[in-house]
Amino acid sequence: MGDIKLPKHMFLWSMSVIYMFAFASLYVQIPGLYGNDGILPARRMLRYTGKPLLEQLQDSPTLLWLGPQLGLDTQQGMELICLLGTLMAFGAMVWEPLRDTLIFLFLWVLYLSLYQVGQVFLYFQWDSLLLETGFLTVLVAPFNLFKWKSTVSKRHDGITFWLIRWLFFRLMFASGVVKLTSRCPAWWGLTALTYHYETQCIPTPVSWFAHQLPVWFQKLSVVGTYAIEIAVPFMFFAPIRSMRIVSFYLQALLQVLIILTGNYNFFNLLTIVLSLSLLDDEHVYFFLGHRKQNKSQSWTQTLIKWGTALAELASYFLIVYWTVVYFELEINWEKKSISSKTAFTYHEFNQWLKTVTIPSIWIGVLSLTWEIITAMFKCASVRGFFWKLWATIQWAIFATAAACMFAVSLVPYTYIENDSNSKIWPGVKTMYDSVDRFQLVNSYGLFRRMTGVGGRPEVVVEGSYDKETWTEIEFMYKPGNVSAAPPVVAPHQPRLDWQMWFAALGPHAQSPWFTGLVQRLLQGKKDVIDLVQVDESQYPFRSHPPTFIRARLYKYWFTKVNEDGPVPQKWWRRQFSEEFYPTVFLGDPSLVSLLNHFGLKDKGQPKRNADTFLPVTLRAVREYARPLPAPLILWSLFFTGAAICLLKVLFSGSRSSSSSKNKEKEAVAAVEKNDQAVKKEEKEKTKRTENSADSDKYAKKRK
Repeated sequence: MGDIKLPKHMFLWSMSVIYMFAFASLYVQIPGLYGNDGILPARRMLRYTGKPLLEQLQDSPTLLWLGPQLGLDTQQGMELICLLGTLMAFGAMVWEPLRDTLIFLFLWVLYLSLYQVGQVFLYFQWDSLLLETGFLTVLVAPFNLFKWKSTVSKRHDGITFWLIRWLFFRLMFASGVVKLTSRCPAWWGLTALTYHYETQCIPTPVSWFAHQLPVWFQKLSVVGTYAIEIAVPFMFFAPIRSMRIVSFYLQALLQVLIILTGNYNFFNLLTIVLSLSLLDDEHVYFFLGHRKQNKSQSWTQTLIKWGTALAELASYFLIVYWTVVYFELEINWEKKSISSKTAFTYHEFNQWLKTVTIPSIWIGVLSLTWEIITAMFKCASVRGFFWKLWATIQWAIFATAAACMFAVSLVPYTYIENDSNSKIWPGVKTMYDSVDRFQLVNSYGLFRRMTGVGGRPEVVVEGSYDKETWTEIEFMYKPGNVSAAPPVVAPHQPRLDWQMWFAALGPHAQSPWFTGLVQRLLQGKKDVIDLVQVDESQYPFRSHPPTFIRARLYKYWFTKVNEDGPVPQKWWRRQFSEEFYPTVFLGDPSLVSLLNHFGLKDKGQPKRNADTFLPVTLRAVREYARPLPAPLILWSLFFTGAAICLLKVLFSGSRSSSSSKNKEKEAVAAVEKNDQAVKKEEKEKTKRTENSADSDKYAKKRK
């Protein structure tokens, strides 16, 4: 790879945006999820036992322990953390000097503090991925505070930026492998996408249209997913630069398609950010239209160029060939379709996985070693003894940090294959156990099994005043009303709606938080109602909370294209399945028993904080943001920051153009002044010549 200054700059800017989305999205939901009257009050996670602060941080590494010193309860502490994270991320987005290692370290600490008390609503893979990526960003970002010489601080960038590429490889390769190691019939039968679009958590309107595609195309799409997630990631470490560029576009294409057909908050955006580690300055300039002029090449360079091109074509051919063979792809010209089926067994795939897992680790070792050696030679080329010593010290520190991060990541990476995991050195496992609670490295595996094969299970909550007439409580984002179109909410993640999807996959006892939700709805708690409907007119019990509540389980399916025309009048059809939660009321013995069993029973209201400046300010900000939909807040922040960045670019461009014009004017004035001086000198020379001639004539005449 060439220089990575521009991809690194793009990565740091994008991470600022991702952090801003994550903090702002969570801020909107804190009162309903974690507040004192929320579903799972976060104060239960922090028990103030009088221990010293360092011991408390060791037990649970979160800044929320400092809340009492600031006069804040746990809810307000979480709100303060989210606001600080949002403001700092927004500042880093619009002002480059704030994209500093200290700023990103603070952002990582803030999000980790929330994660420690987030419970089930923050235990998603993308939260762990953000924490791991955020910690690596601390290593990638520059240390502007003591940046003595910019050229020196760039010598180790290739080492730290490589860690992003290794994380991206682990994420994609594991996501492809677990689909087959799970033995899910839908993934093995290549029919997963015939169910996925309607059974995913929160579909988009495009999901309905994608679901109407023919079965053969859906199966071919699964084959393409396997190729992109299992085979293509090995191209991340290819010695041929163009293969890494091609792999970037394939991965970006997959993520864009997922964004169009599903609401997965900031996860797919974060995955695209990770893929920036495959680019270099030359390709970014090429993408921006600044093409590099071709230089004349020697016959040796031409021969190497053709050799690498042939090797690249051979690699593409092998990937396509193996895909055709192992999935038996055949073109049916009569039906104008492509048939496909899995042509290998679980045992054969497991043997292949055992064969490639350890070699993939050695590929990573060789690739990292190459980056370390390359950075070492860059340090050796620095002029001056002091600067060379300083560059070498930096190289040693970051090379050691990269080697340690790589070693620790091998433990969760090898979870995909047990035999390989058992071969990991025990010392490395000990290191992993010591840092596991900080979420520095994690295991990944998205869409492991396809759910809802027999219909999408959906929990419908109903309320009543008389136990005779029941009214559905419709949520803002999850499917409910069969006539309502699926929403577009990304990059916001409505965490309650997501957990409602998980709750429908099993009995309510597997989702203890659901009992807390029922209790808060019966109590009419405004913070929880805002999670269900921000618009009070859409909530049927806005004047008085329901007396009774129950929950029923339905099966949902997308309607067919020929039922309502190209644009459906009804997006869903549904069928009652079974009772999910029994009818309960406040004071119901069964409800009280469940609350006691899950540890959710209220034990008195916490003391109200003093009306000092900080609590009052937090309450004022909350009241201002309460009526606004979360996606509106997120996109307003983004477009405001993007507009500021655009204005800065335009202003700097106009300023540079005006300065260049001034330089041109100064150059023209200097040329004109020079011409005048030359002319003046010529005139004086001519005059001196004439004077000397006259004096000669006068001397001759006198003689």
